Order: sequence, then C-alpha cells, then structure tokens
Amino acid sequence: QVQLVESGGGLVQAGGSLRLSCVASGRTFSLYGMGWFRQAPGKEREFVAAISWSGGNTYYADSVKGRFTISRDNAKNTVYLQMNSLKPEDTAVYYCARRSSGSYYGERNYDIWGQGTQVTVSS
Repeated sequence: QVQLVESGGGLVQAGGSLRLSCVASGRTFSLYGMGWFRQAPGKEREFVAAISWSGGNTYYADSVKGRFTISRDNAKNTVYLQMNSLKPEDTAVYYCARRSSGSYYGERNYDIWGQGTQVTVSS
C-alpha cells in the first residue's frame, strides 16, 4: 500500500516562505500525477496545485498562482510545494495526494492522501 508523508509545515510571518515535501513509499510514484490540497478551519478542502507524472505540466489555483510552485523529483519519490509571499489566508492543513484519473482539479480524482501538515501564517 502506497503511503504519503508530508513535512515542512510550520509557523511563518506574512510575506515569508515555506517548502512542503511529500514522500511516497513504493515504486509507482513516477507513474502518477500528484496534487496539493488544503483545508482551513471551518472550510472545505480546496485544490492548491498539481503536477503531471513527468513534471511537464503544472496546475494552480488562482489564489496561489505566482506565489506557489509545485515540483517533483521522481528519483526521490518526492513532490514539493514551494510557497512564497505567504498570506494569513494561506493558513491551513496542507495535504498531498495521488491522482488516479480525471481532472487534476477535482478532489474526487485522487485516491491516496497523506496525513497533512499544518501551515500557519501570522499577520
């Protein structure tokens, strides 16, 4: 069973940066697109960014375009989310997930999820 483990969350001031990592177990990581989602308190989980299996295509929510960058290293079974110019509204638990099929933007198209990592941005 593939497992995803996120790390890199923490407390940062507005305008600061964080890099999240998600390491996948198993040998099939390079075959799948990957995504990052987030869930703020009292809100539904929302799409943040995604990347194709090769890394050749990336997708972003409008709210993070130009500030966040998703990337992957298939040799290390790892997907990253570089977050710059952080805002208090970016505060959430961030989840990485493996895309199984369909649109990269739809939560239901992801079949394996990590446990999440907390990102808190202070004003």
